[in-house]
Amino acid sequence: MECISCTASIGLLVGALVGLTGLGGGVLLLPLLIFGLQTPPIIAVGSGATFATLTKVGAAIVHWRHGNVDWKLAGAMAIGSVPGALIGVAILAYLQSLYGEAINGILTTMIGVLLVTIPFLLMFQGYLERKGGLTLRERLPGYLNRYNGAFFIGIEGGLLVGLTSVGAGSMIILFLLLFYRLTPKIMIGTDIVHAVMLTGVTGLAHMKLGTVDLNLVGWLVVGSLPGVLIGSMLTKVISGNVLKLGLLVILVSTGISMLI
Repeated sequence: MECISCTASIGLLVGALVGLTGLGGGVLLLPLLIFGLQTPPIIAVGSGATFATLTKVGAAIVHWRHGNVDWKLAGAMAIGSVPGALIGVAILAYLQSLYGEAINGILTTMIGVLLVTIPFLLMFQGYLERKGGLTLRERLPGYLNRYNGAFFIGIEGGLLVGLTSVGAGSMIILFLLLFYRLTPKIMIGTDIVHAVMLTGVTGLAHMKLGTVDLNLVGWLVVGSLPGVLIGSMLTKVISGNVLKLGLLVILVSTGISMLI
């Protein structure tokens, strides 16, 4: 069993960074679990998905009560993402049966690629926010409407989350920005509610696979709850954008080290 204080501290750090920068918890959590606690990547993936569900439920309820959720859009994404996640976990189970412990090396490579890719996509997202103009869906008339586009976003997000537990927040927010004109609060509320559905199913599938450490998840949650509050308060005194840039550099560096 991992050091309890170390696990809670990682939860505190991830919660604070999420509250301060808005970066997806999965992107920040996986490297800390794998390198900090020496958690096997396959356990880090399953536990990370379960942790994501528990930490997003409260925010999802708040956004629901404030009317910040496009339920049709969230539902259309879930139609793609739920089976996508189950397929992702099934692929992971097959690879585990095929390669045994070597699956951890395969996952390390996959996560490394994501850690290198996501920061650049997030910077591209920031560029699009500043640039404005037509969305990608509007540039492809006749091919994608509001809901079949969401379905394809869901499939992509579901596969990523099922395989790596990363993408429920960072990747799907990026695709929502590319494909839709939504107010920030509707985009965030819809993404969070959908993420609860997606990571909830993924976490259950990983539990069945035996890749969730519930003790690990529990202490991460204990640390993350005050962490999010601390991070939210620190936004008044620390520039989230500067810290976010630093974190993106760390993620790229970590991803490269996982690929070498």
